Amino acid sequence: MTSALLTVITETLAGGKAEEINTITLAGKNDMADYLVIASGNSSRHVNALARQVLDALALQGIKGIRPEGGSSDEWIVIDVFDIVVHLFSPQMRQFYDLDQMWQDPPLLQH
Repeated sequence: MTSALLTVITETLAGGKAEEINTITLAGKNDMADYLVIASGNSSRHVNALARQVLDALALQGIKGIRPEGGSSDEWIVIDVFDIVVHLFSPQMRQFYDLDQMWQDPPLLQH
């Protein structure tokens, strides 16, 4: 199930023109999640739209009730989907928090 959801999420982000979509494998390295998906929108409005698209795609898969965190600012939205945590950033916030660098030790998969 995780692999199929990962594909749905990354394909949805790609279709929504997300920038720099990175998947970081965490399986076996921590208990938080198996994957982090990190992507940027080109504006806060784009970040919010990407989050809505991901939630809509998950609903089509029968996964409902997922609530994003941080949507009030539209600069950084987190969506926790079971073993996958999706981080959607504005370009400035992504650069500031630099989660890609923080989690560089696990293998990084680029889409």
